[in-house]
Amino acid sequence: MSDHPRVVTAFGFAPASLEKIREAANAEVITVHNDNELLTELRDAEVLCGSDVPENWREVAPHLRWLQFPGAGIDKLRYHPILQPDSGVLITTASGVHITNITEYVFCSMMMFNRSWPDMVRFQDRHIWAHTGSEYPLRERELTGTTLGIVGLGSIGRHIAQVAHAFSMHVLATRFSTRANEHDPDVEQLYPIEQLRDMLARSDYVVIAVPLTDKTEKLIGEVELRAMKPNAYLVNIGRGGVIDEEMLIRALREHWIAGAGLDVTVEEPLPSTNPLYDLPNVILTPHISGATEFYESRLADIFADNLRRYRAGQPLRNLYDPHRGY
Repeated sequence: MSDHPRVVTAFGFAPASLEKIREAANAEVITVHNDNELLTELRDAEVLCGSDVPENWREVAPHLRWLQFPGAGIDKLRYHPILQPDSGVLITTASGVHITNITEYVFCSMMMFNRSWPDMVRFQDRHIWAHTGSEYPLRERELTGTTLGIVGLGSIGRHIAQVAHAFSMHVLATRFSTRANEHDPDVEQLYPIEQLRDMLARSDYVVIAVPLTDKTEKLIGEVELRAMKPNAYLVNIGRGGVIDEEMLIRALREHWIAGAGLDVTVEEPLPSTNPLYDLPNVILTPHISGATEFYESRLADIFADNLRRYRAGQPLRNLYDPHRGY
């Protein structure tokens, strides 16, 4: 670790953000635009901000000591050797960069479902006035007084819980690190993961906010879906692989649950033949809940703060733990 680390970024930061990062690094920051430039600059790089890391990184980047991943979820590198405990490279994520926009997406999805908003847009296209009591039934649900269950009380899950209180919702959550009888100020009850089904059975809305790891793959399967209320609405802003998609499609078709808002799927882009496109109780979006005009500037703030910590020999934010998988 040096006081003037050689920093390479494959993420396209704006000029103002680059200046902020240069100041934090106390060194020049080199931006690369393609794989050839990346391979060239990696030879002397100590710090890399990027998502594409060569498999033979030990050979092409012998001085690499820290990788700042530009996304909150690191499952893209899930089986990459650089994530192994003996790699000698610190890995940090951009956890926290999505807090505001994903929280807004979650409540948007729930309220769109509650008021049949996708149906109303289709009626508008057909010039149909689908008023209450007409031959076109619309849902008339409210969030107030209902129960929200959050699977994963991380930075995003916590902000969702805090906003839910503004809607006068009851908030439950589960977290892998939770022990029995543990309490949290942002939720009414915190469940250990072993009691996930108990939480699901009490929830009118369920939000999936966990990363994809060996422990969370198909965490929500047939048993969990059958444990949910028939009027429950499921929102997944984590990763598609956290849910058994085949079972979810069956649950939606057979009305084990009322509906689902899916921003992520197992296969992306989702093939046009996938049944999820045609299910009337699904609100489907193409993995855009994390998109925001402020993403770049928020990532620059996280990276700059970590650069100052790195140079000072302090613990880094959002440090990847190979034993947890995130």
